[in-house]
Amino acid sequence: MRCTVFGTGYLGATHAACMAELGHEVMGVDVDPSKISKLEVGEVPFYEPGLQDMLQRNVDSGRLSFSTSYEEAVGFADLHFIAVGTPQRRGEYAADLTQLLSVVDRLAPLLTEPAVLVGKSTVPVGTAEMIAERARKLAPVGGALEIAWSPEFLREGFAVQDTLTPDRLVIGLASGLSGRAEDLLRKVYQKLIDEEVPIIITDLATAELSKSAANAFLATKISFINAISEICEPAGANVSDLANILGLDPRIGRSFLTSGLGFGGGCLPKDIRALMARAGELGASEALHSLREVDSINMRRRTKMVELARHACGGSVLGARLAVLGAAFKARSDDVRDSPALSVAGQLQLEGAAVSIFDPQAMDNARRVFPTLNYATNSFEACERADAVLVLTEWSEFKDLDPSELATTVRSRVVLDGRQCLEQARWEDAGWRYLAMGLPTINR
Repeated sequence: MRCTVFGTGYLGATHAACMAELGHEVMGVDVDPSKISKLEVGEVPFYEPGLQDMLQRNVDSGRLSFSTSYEEAVGFADLHFIAVGTPQRRGEYAADLTQLLSVVDRLAPLLTEPAVLVGKSTVPVGTAEMIAERARKLAPVGGALEIAWSPEFLREGFAVQDTLTPDRLVIGLASGLSGRAEDLLRKVYQKLIDEEVPIIITDLATAELSKSAANAFLATKISFINAISEICEPAGANVSDLANILGLDPRIGRSFLTSGLGFGGGCLPKDIRALMARAGELGASEALHSLREVDSINMRRRTKMVELARHACGGSVLGARLAVLGAAFKARSDDVRDSPALSVAGQLQLEGAAVSIFDPQAMDNARRVFPTLNYATNSFEACERADAVLVLTEWSEFKDLDPSELATTVRSRVVLDGRQCLEQARWEDAGWRYLAMGLPTINR
């Protein structure tokens, strides 16, 4: 089949490359010429494991192309995915739909033949209906334009895997239409359907809510164990052991129950806030009042990590040399949007610490956000003469560090495990003082 993907950021570029990998002819469309020029030669402008090789392979095969021309896109296909960003609106909780509306307003007037628009972006419930009404008014084809919503469920660092072998496919459709949208999407996803990936056909509102609700639940689970962590410390309990106990309950499960610095990135924080904002607009704000506490607990983790660093340095970080290992909001990504690691590093610098930071992939992005921090070329350089080492992103290379070897570089053998990703006994056996949130206060 032929299809287009409007938006070539993290979601759009991944979706376009994966659709080509499934055998379709795909055109990615973006208004940013510099981004398109990189993609045309097979260069991915961000880090995502496995994407670079796959994109290059499909560009070379001719199945995947890129353009800045909406007119060219309309002539290329009549199935159009929209995968633009929906960031948090400045100064508000609500989602900013500017990019989404811009695509619709430019694309719809060009549609003179029956076409299907498929939303991939995460949007507030009710957006699809609004888009459908807006697009049909603008499109010469009128009612022959169908709108569907098929939200993405990608994890940064595993986006290729999650697109090519998803755990479910969700397709939201408007009632009373010809059914062409469902037919086309079933053909696009046929290989996945043949591999028995569960497919759920539902209405537009349910499809929109499915992504928001999933992210809200994950955020709640993360903040729950972090709230319990705050009880463990004064009680003398161990949050890691407690999480293992809870995780053995099949009703709960162990995933997302690791206490630590909390979540960040471009999805969970803004998506739960957008859901709260939309609930208020619908007169159902009390239904999601708990999400305010989820958000509050998550942001509080950063403050607590700064407090732990102060404690490790004798009550103040003024004049201390601190190594921060990690800048991306999570491992296997170069995304520093709302990064807890960078937030903590910046706060420590404001309190007078000399902060040296290293991340395997996110250094360039981090420099753009916090240009005043010191950036090292590797972990050992970052830790040189450090009074404390903070591990704030759970990269494998940080987990695999040799604590005995690292001890020859630092000034004080103090490590703060912000992600509960290090082997505590291994570090303590090497003479390190190991600190982490959620451990008994008396052991610090």
